[in-house]
Amino acid sequence: MPVAAKKSARRRRVEPELIFGDLWTFDPAPESADPKLQTRYKLFIGGKLVSHKRGRYFESINPATEKPLAEIALASAQDVDAAYAAASAVAPVWANFPGAERGKYLYRLARLLQDRAREFAVAEMLDGGKPIKESRDFDVPMAAAHFFYHAGWADKLAYAFPGATPVPHGVVGQVIPWNFPLLMLAWKLAPALACGNTVVLKPAETTSLTAMKFAESVMEAGLPAGVVNIVTGAGETGAAVVNHPRASKVAFTGSTAVGQHIMRATAGTGKKLTLELGRKAANIVFEDAPLDQAVEGIVNGIFFNQGHVCCAGSRLLVQEGVEEAVLKRLKNRVRMLRVGDPMDKNTDIGAINSKAQLAKITELVQSGVEEGAEVYQPECELPKSGWFFKPTLFSGVEQSHRIAREDVFGPVLSILTFRTVDEAIEKANNTAYGLSAGVWTDKGSRILKMSTALKAGVVWANTYNKFNPASPLGGYKESGFGREGGKQGLGDYVKLT
Repeated sequence: MPVAAKKSARRRRVEPELIFGDLWTFDPAPESADPKLQTRYKLFIGGKLVSHKRGRYFESINPATEKPLAEIALASAQDVDAAYAAASAVAPVWANFPGAERGKYLYRLARLLQDRAREFAVAEMLDGGKPIKESRDFDVPMAAAHFFYHAGWADKLAYAFPGATPVPHGVVGQVIPWNFPLLMLAWKLAPALACGNTVVLKPAETTSLTAMKFAESVMEAGLPAGVVNIVTGAGETGAAVVNHPRASKVAFTGSTAVGQHIMRATAGTGKKLTLELGRKAANIVFEDAPLDQAVEGIVNGIFFNQGHVCCAGSRLLVQEGVEEAVLKRLKNRVRMLRVGDPMDKNTDIGAINSKAQLAKITELVQSGVEEGAEVYQPECELPKSGWFFKPTLFSGVEQSHRIAREDVFGPVLSILTFRTVDEAIEKANNTAYGLSAGVWTDKGSRILKMSTALKAGVVWANTYNKFNPASPLGGYKESGFGREGGKQGLGDYVKLT
């Protein structure tokens, strides 16, 4: 800190963080890599980019500018039929490939993602609105890591299931969401291919670009035609993928409402089903927690990817003795977050994915104000175009408030308090969801107690949003069932005989 600033801080008796926020400015630092986007994308069926039957297209919009990026083919039921026919034709061939050979293709895909990392990162940022530093440092490297990890399992499946013989399901239908398009593609495709299945995949309609760019990598890697098929479109296309009679298994990540509909649609069909549905995770801070470290974890837990994360720590439970200290630190930290152009490497919070999602966030924040919670938003100038929302803190939140019960899926944190361990457990579990949770405390015994008492698929201890391909992720209750990642995730892509 400059000497003058130090003297000023002593005179005014304010924390140094406030000085930094006033004095530090950043010149724009835009990413310059070329995403190599096409103006129009076809469907990827049978190893080729093909024209679709209906001849209709929809626009993929950049949420930071509200301008179109490309036209995407709108697949019809006939197109989905063609994709399943291609996947079915090659399914026996791919299943009978030696595991080591399948692994070679997955390794090749991983390396191609690494080779084109900057290109994919910029495309993901433009299409989804997330900051370039997140797509560059997390999404693309983690997507490659999943292909590397599952490539290693391809010839070792017998060791993953001792005493049984793993057999692929056949053709798998997969539907992925818009918050992590490339990473969700990797989570779904890598284990399915490693286990010998062929795939028909539908990306989210608002974020299809990186899936179609990945189709180019599939062709470059030389996978047998039909092993991977990608059909684009909205709900109608997704329904055709899920309901197709050739699908032996369906994997879906998205909203609970759609997941429930898929459960009803697949009931009695004999299809294997896995669902990852999110939401409303509790991030719990005890009095003995390292507060500065906890605040960083809280910020990462809710503001990473604009809060568009299924396991976002959107409910903060703070022990009463440190509520004031935590809230003060959070306000200081949030005040320094930079909201704006996702292309700028200095940006912390980018654009909301769609106009509809921005409207939902706005409505729920307004409900929090109307129901009596105290709202804090830092002073920051939002871009004049695009869909942006200020990072938001709500204190004084009650369990009955909508912002405590419903998933905002945006950069909005609801803060509740508790007194005892039992009260923390009760409040954390008082939700229809159970995907993840976080615990911040200095006591290892308390961490062990909380990890078993919390009804969540993943419990982080003194950290948050840490992922690894070897670690399974999945939920309880209305957060779905099945696991993705790790040896456990492989089990959902094989039948054991």
